[in-house]
Amino acid sequence: MSGAGRVPNLKRVYENPARADGFRILVDRLWPRGLSKDKAKVDLWLKDIAPSDDLRKWFGHDPGKWLEFKKRYHRELATKADLMAVIEGRMREGEVTLLFGAADAEHNNAAALRDYLTKRASP
Repeated sequence: MSGAGRVPNLKRVYENPARADGFRILVDRLWPRGLSKDKAKVDLWLKDIAPSDDLRKWFGHDPGKWLEFKKRYHRELATKADLMAVIEGRMREGEVTLLFGAADAEHNNAAALRDYLTKRASP
């Protein structure tokens, strides 16, 4: 099942929400430090789609571990069909933005999740 060829947006949850974000899904296991739920404007907190605690701690946002992190995380995502279906269903309905708290916009679980979703949407 795919998101009809759509690719979700990525955005740091600390950035101001915008109408263009569409449906905003926080994909971190932990709530972002210092951010109120009202200000975050999160439509859905899908914390169980986040990497396991062991994988998250192993990665530690080290860009040198990025490729291995993505492989391991993609293996975890392959076991979460029900959660993937939630995201892909929203993607079929319109714009989706995956929200993350990490300072590194390129090396984080939301970016790895978007890569996984993109591969699933490809024929």
